Amino acid sequence: MHYPRILAAGAIIAAAGLHADETWRPLFNGRDLSGWSTFMAAPPPETSVPGLKRDDKGAYLEPIGFNRDPLKVFTIEVVDGRPAIHVSGAGFGVMTTNEPFGNFHLRMQVKWGEKKWGYKLHSPLDAGLLYFARGPAGVDHATWPSCLEFQIQEHDFGDLFTLGKTNVTATAHQDGRLWLYDPRGAPTVFVAKRPIGARCVRLRDCERPHGEWNTLDLVCLGDSSIHVVNGTVVMRLNHAQLLEGAAPVTLDSGNICLQTEGGEVYYRDIEVVPISAMPAEYSGR
Repeated sequence: MHYPRILAAGAIIAAAGLHADETWRPLFNGRDLSGWSTFMAAPPPETSVPGLKRDDKGAYLEPIGFNRDPLKVFTIEVVDGRPAIHVSGAGFGVMTTNEPFGNFHLRMQVKWGEKKWGYKLHSPLDAGLLYFARGPAGVDHATWPSCLEFQIQEHDFGDLFTLGKTNVTATAHQDGRLWLYDPRGAPTVFVAKRPIGARCVRLRDCERPHGEWNTLDLVCLGDSSIHVVNGTVVMRLNHAQLLEGAAPVTLDSGNICLQTEGGEVYYRDIEVVPISAMPAEYSGR
């Protein structure tokens, strides 16, 4: 069983300069999933995975596990003339970088497919970009690692979710049962428990029409991060923490994960560059 490595922040990416001094590095080579590991939770009941136990109603009782993909959920295809990672959505799981990152700017493109699976059949298409991931997958809802999530869901691109044993602060205001990101709001700590909960809704819906590619930027400096959707900052977060042990630990580095969450999606042009200061284009807006 393979677990992605977790290293100390100082041994991750040297923050040697700004974008002008660094080179963007691809995390997807266009041919295979080199540099990534996978984890798949228990698959949808409508699928067939020999060797996995089921209950008397047909629900699977155990996960597929690490680096096994019998349903070919993660494949490489040419889409719109260029290589992309095709995620079928047949089940919940993650593909995770074997390398952890801190002080970085990640950029990628995302496009929806059409298929839905399991209990997501009548829900919006759903996926996610996870970061600051610590430890193995399977901690949260028997699927996800402890981390922060840059939500990728129809009309919810850029929402925050805290997964597992993490919390983070955003300025926000409450509207009914939802907490909405608000640059002029009150500092609010989001954690996966009541009364506030794990979700903060993005500033605005910047998703492009179905069938078009969306560009996502994730900028992480120290324990702060920014979610950017198609060039618009939709979330600013600060003071990320890992809630393990006797006291919280600053969360400023970790692995990057791409979700499969019951919906078909394509990922391409995944690249990263180290930073030592917040990029000027995202400062103060």
